Amino acid sequence: MYHLRRITIAAVVLGVIIFLATFLPRILNPVPPSKEKQEADQRWINTSPHWLDRQACRWVGLCGLLHLKSDPPAKPKPKNKDDGGELRLELRHILGEEPAAPVRGGSHKNKGQLRGIPDYVLNYAPLVHLYSQEFFWPSDIADHMKHVVPDLGEDESPLNESQPLTLSNLNKLSTELGFVHLNSKDDVESRPRWLHSRRNRPVTFGDEDDLEHEDNSEPDGSFAEDTTWFDVDRDHPLHRISDPRKLPGGMPRTQRLARRSRLFRPQEQEQQRLMFQSAQDELNAKNKPDESGYSRAPVTLVLVDKGSGIVDAFWFFFYAYNLGQTVLGTRYGNHVGDWEHCMIRFESGVPRAVFFSEHEGGQAYAWHAVEKRGNETEIQRPVIYSAVGSHAMYATPGNHPYVLPFKMLKDVTDRGPLWDPSKNLRGYWYDYTATKDDEGLEPVKENPDEPTDWFHYKGTWGDKLYGLDDVRQWRLFGQYHYVTGPQGPKFKNLGREKVCQTWRCRIIHSIAEGKKGSWHS
Repeated sequence: MYHLRRITIAAVVLGVIIFLATFLPRILNPVPPSKEKQEADQRWINTSPHWLDRQACRWVGLCGLLHLKSDPPAKPKPKNKDDGGELRLELRHILGEEPAAPVRGGSHKNKGQLRGIPDYVLNYAPLVHLYSQEFFWPSDIADHMKHVVPDLGEDESPLNESQPLTLSNLNKLSTELGFVHLNSKDDVESRPRWLHSRRNRPVTFGDEDDLEHEDNSEPDGSFAEDTTWFDVDRDHPLHRISDPRKLPGGMPRTQRLARRSRLFRPQEQEQQRLMFQSAQDELNAKNKPDESGYSRAPVTLVLVDKGSGIVDAFWFFFYAYNLGQTVLGTRYGNHVGDWEHCMIRFESGVPRAVFFSEHEGGQAYAWHAVEKRGNETEIQRPVIYSAVGSHAMYATPGNHPYVLPFKMLKDVTDRGPLWDPSKNLRGYWYDYTATKDDEGLEPVKENPDEPTDWFHYKGTWGDKLYGLDDVRQWRLFGQYHYVTGPQGPKFKNLGREKVCQTWRCRIIHSIAEGKKGSWHS
């Protein structure tokens, strides 16, 4: 009986391990890997110098167990260095302001024909609450170039030191030399200062203005859509809606019925819209934007004209480092270089929806649903909350669990320093129908000399996936400690018809509705 009990316990433990090794990776990565990815994974496993480690990785999903260690956000720094050496000249001008010593790399013909940034784009620019205890603040992509080197193979030509890597030649050098990764010059686990970018931290938002105004109510059916603004590009122009079945996904049946009863009463519909706007103004009367919020790190604004009066304004936020989240004390998902974005869709200058990027997906909210700031004399601007470490973007402060049950894996946001991206930006117009790989992007007339070559770079903005021969790397049940850095803005589906980044898109019409799901649901 004693031996039977021991055999039963051993069988149960083995069954649990097999279950975790087999099904947990599928839950965390629901898309089955292609044959190419499977072959690449076998090559990655073979980078381990230890036979036992390779077998544990193949059969049990536990890779690099000997490398496991704590991974705190910051490391102690020696006090023999002066931070003053990190001061730099501003590489671009705020709209209307020239820097003391401009550093440019662009060369654009017909500058007089460049388009400007529409007033409504800046008027409705988002305001971003960074996390109060954030360790990795916004970064300037021009500065990033100083701290990374191309990942060149043994057979590839070395980088010419007389021609340093810049935003003006990144794609050109990548094409000539064949590199597709930008590796950090420093060991990221030593936490070099440029990863933290503390000098780019916006001024903290005043406590007296930290008033919480969230709409936790369900949609009441007072917002009917009369055009197909939610599904537009140049091949699929805007249409007026006459069939209620064509309304965007997620709109309740009561709202469709309400719209039907008002279809031939445009005057009453306009009155109701004005009444809502008045109520929203009153709600945010004391929620005044902070006069500061400037960051030394410029954001990237990409404007895309979809035709039919539809313009998508993509606000891209760059960070030198993404600190992954922890599960049971073990950290996963670190990477160098981090691109996050939100998108505001306009119809004839009127904001219609906001998209929040979150990890591999995101959520789209109708304009009326998101929190806004501004007093009765100011235009209401949407508020975004950036998660600590991962910088994923959310519509509310608080905890945001995803993928794993019991809130084991979650992002956290709060009302930390308020960042106003409209105060420092690089602006561009992008034609997604351009046929050549290095065409389609032009700077706005407010910054005509900004480089465009970097935008077309196809590679990643961070280190290549570390192998198992690297003591910094481990993988448990399909989740890596360090992953490959992301690609840049051009590869975020800028020409999409939907508001979301993928074809599967549900427009959320209230904060309460948004809290019921997450980016992967």
